Amino acid sequence: MEPTPTIPGFTYDRVQVADGIGLHVAVGGSGSPLVLLHGFPQTHLMWRHVAADLAADHTVICPDLRGYGASDKPADPDGTAYAKRAMAADVVALARALRHDRFALAGHDRGALVAVRAGLDHPDAVTHLAALDVLPTLDMWDVLHGTTAAVGFHLYLMAQPPGLPEQLIGAAPDAFFGHFLDLWARDPGALPADVRAAYLRASREAVPSIVADYRASAGVDVAHDLADRERGNRLRMPVTVLQQDWGAALGYDAAALWRAWAPDLRHDTVDCGHFMAEEAPDEVAGALRKLLARQAR
Repeated sequence: MEPTPTIPGFTYDRVQVADGIGLHVAVGGSGSPLVLLHGFPQTHLMWRHVAADLAADHTVICPDLRGYGASDKPADPDGTAYAKRAMAADVVALARALRHDRFALAGHDRGALVAVRAGLDHPDAVTHLAALDVLPTLDMWDVLHGTTAAVGFHLYLMAQPPGLPEQLIGAAPDAFFGHFLDLWARDPGALPADVRAAYLRASREAVPSIVADYRASAGVDVAHDLADRERGNRLRMPVTVLQQDWGAALGYDAAALWRAWAPDLRHDTVDCGHFMAEEAPDEVAGALRKLLARQAR
């Protein structure tokens, strides 16, 4: 087996964040803390370029999320183990274990959903928040309809009751996860062979937990987000959202959807594929630096 790539200059550790759950984490740099959360079907390694850049003036913390990469993958008997609320609590516990009570937080894709939940549940801990190429859970389900919903077929597949999704994906995991790595990357060179292989290997070993993460977004996460919407809970900190310009194609105003959750919002489109931290790392790092310089209103 080929060795798994790492982020150069970062140290690796395993941090206990809950009973029986440890997160695999890379830490580098010094200065104010910034936690970076990866997306699907990736690991912390997706931040390798951005993390190395930002480590020049920040303490950068890059975990594998619960259920992904080399982090623990608890069973999910009642459909709550992969609620974004539980995964967000992991992130706050991780930061505190590293002696950071307050920290900035950025997430891509699934990691962005965890980041948003952390911002809603732990506003005193999260100072700044960035979300890359995703919509809030409720809005995501609202905008997917008709034939355009075909782009999100995996969301509907993994929302099904336990059994069939795991069996289908587990029968051909490299084909399933590789489909998204290939389809969503406008620049295939941004995912070199060793990194792509690491993503496939990690995903192959995590089919049940990845499915459980997505299943939660059609169940318990919706309930949590609806409760927040009904009581007017919003993200209080400065928020930056970076997205591809796919809102126009699907017929909605992404910035308006995000502004309903984040009054102090800066929304920008990025000219690249979905894996923007790997395809446009300089632009992403620059946007994060601008976010960290903002003061809360």
